[in-house]
Amino acid sequence: MPDPIISVEHVSKSVTDSTGTLDILRDIDFTLAARETAAIVGASGSGKSTLLSIIAGLDTPTRGTVRLAGEDLFAIDEDDRAALRARKVGFVFQSFQLMGNLTALENVMLPLELAGRRDSRKAASEMLARVGLSQRLGHYPRVLSGGEQQRVALARAFVVQPAVLLADEPTGSLDFATGETVMELMFDLNREQGTTLVLVTHDPGIAQRCEHRIAIEAGRLSRSG
Repeated sequence: MPDPIISVEHVSKSVTDSTGTLDILRDIDFTLAARETAAIVGASGSGKSTLLSIIAGLDTPTRGTVRLAGEDLFAIDEDDRAALRARKVGFVFQSFQLMGNLTALENVMLPLELAGRRDSRKAASEMLARVGLSQRLGHYPRVLSGGEQQRVALARAFVVQPAVLLADEPTGSLDFATGETVMELMFDLNREQGTTLVLVTHDPGIAQRCEHRIAIEAGRLSRSG
């Protein structure tokens, strides 16, 4: 049996201030295989986004670890974690996180150029065409609709063909119809590329479309399956 692409091993996260210690996550433990899809669900403040940040190696657990493609994220330094993310992980955020001074094409080219790809313009143009934005290559984010901006963000995430895609409330800033269109596109791209998809969502409809639902309640894993 192949090794899991993501292995979350007894992860806990606590923060301490003058009022005492707050346990954000408590002994979270699960694995995901390549190509699987999982929704992290739970009430606001339950620790969903913190868990996603730890899976990405952007936040550090108090206890436990995460293995990404067999690599222990917290046994390597931050520079090596950043390099591993660049090779293996794509991100989609609720607030799009596009560079406002770059066109749609330049936003999608950026991760390819950082990776030293010589075909960045061609690959970015093809991916923007795939998400239906071939007429928007030279447009800046400020003149794009929310749905168009999120499609640029999807193109930027998938253009590097990541092993893992992490999405934090990807439809949270969109109306229902636009959100449905964006999610259909995300799942289509996920199937085409064989990516492992992990998304945080409040939307039960989106969660139902994933193979696994990882429910967090008061920082604990209340259900995984």
